[in-house]
Amino acid sequence: MAQIIRPAKPRTGLLATDGKPHPLQDTLLAVTLVLGVLALATASFRGLHILTSWAGLLGVLTGGYGQLISATTRERFGLVLGLGASALGLFFGIHHGGLFG
Repeated sequence: MAQIIRPAKPRTGLLATDGKPHPLQDTLLAVTLVLGVLALATASFRGLHILTSWAGLLGVLTGGYGQLISATTRERFGLVLGLGASALGLFFGIHHGGLFG
């Protein structure tokens, strides 16, 4: 019955598994995922190669820095997904015309 009296652990966020908030890492994760989705969504359109390339490049850079400072496994998992999507978008964007057209 003692376990009923113990207070529950405070929930600090979905991505913080160590019980501490990580606002910078969570922001980098969200930015990397958004840029990765944007890069992949626009990769199939040849006319959007500039947007695709820059979104992919920025996603790779933010994801790389996020990996450098990440603190939990959940953050690293999401960053790897965003990095992969951003890299694919960057590759397709460069294949279709590059960063500067």
